[in-house]
Amino acid sequence: MSNTIIDTNFNFPNQKSVYKGKVREVYNINDEILVMVATDRLSAFDVVMPKGIPFKGQILNQIATKMMKATEDLVPNWLMATPDVNVAVGHLCEPFKVEMVIRGYLSGHAAREYKLGKRFLCGIKMPGGMKENDKFPEPIITPATKAEMGDHDEDISREDILKRDIVSEEDYVVLEDYTRKLFNRGTEIAASRGLILVDTKYEFGKTKDGKIVLIDEIHTPDSSRYFYAEGYQERQDNNETQKQLSKEFVRQWLISNGFQGLEGQTVPFMSDEYIETVSERYIELYENITGEDFVKADVSNIQERIEANVLEYLK
Repeated sequence: MSNTIIDTNFNFPNQKSVYKGKVREVYNINDEILVMVATDRLSAFDVVMPKGIPFKGQILNQIATKMMKATEDLVPNWLMATPDVNVAVGHLCEPFKVEMVIRGYLSGHAAREYKLGKRFLCGIKMPGGMKENDKFPEPIITPATKAEMGDHDEDISREDILKRDIVSEEDYVVLEDYTRKLFNRGTEIAASRGLILVDTKYEFGKTKDGKIVLIDEIHTPDSSRYFYAEGYQERQDNNETQKQLSKEFVRQWLISNGFQGLEGQTVPFMSDEYIETVSERYIELYENITGEDFVKADVSNIQERIEANVLEYLK
């Protein structure tokens, strides 16, 4: 698909390095600021799909930057500017080596662990007698850390984070406080759109002057799970599947086509027609989460557009 951005190879003034993640590419400018480009790559089960999804990068970047602005009164963040719909520019930070996952409901990974009979997740006790997608009495924080080998995240308890000195206790108290504040605000924003923020993850870093700030994405369909609020309780009472707003629909399609990222498995063929439906779902996600119409950017030459806008900003 020519109207997608899969890979970038920019060379900006004073560029020191570039880091390529699963979806975002991060350019270090003079060890002071980062230019983060959201590509149209789609990752599921820690595997990047062979085709890009039109407008996905724009959608993720715009949701994340809108949510940063909607929470900056509560928690400081890294963001300085958005010179292009696919680009966020912010302060260079030293990232903490943990992701702060917070769950309001027994869904996803937590539900899978619960079904295996486990009642502790990251050292947190989960109540007995729950069924999938039930609400927890209080949201629980279940951190994850990058595994030593590979990209898979690993559950880790607060105690282990402190014992292994991954984060100091002083800093960890701040991370927990910020996580709860952001989740509460995210829950309020979701409720105003007729949605339930089920679970999400936040990443934090430290600026050069030692300030802890929110980094990366926030409240996007790639980092969060949403349910439609209308009919939620009825579906729970009838043991029905919840209507979700997240990239779970892609995961389910992959599973139904025999792929879960396991060794020896091959990513199923994605036709242009299927790719188009995924793009339309992402646009639907954007409009539901933000409450605004999605305005498609000019994609006749995305690389040139991004480069021109970033160079103009860096001047």
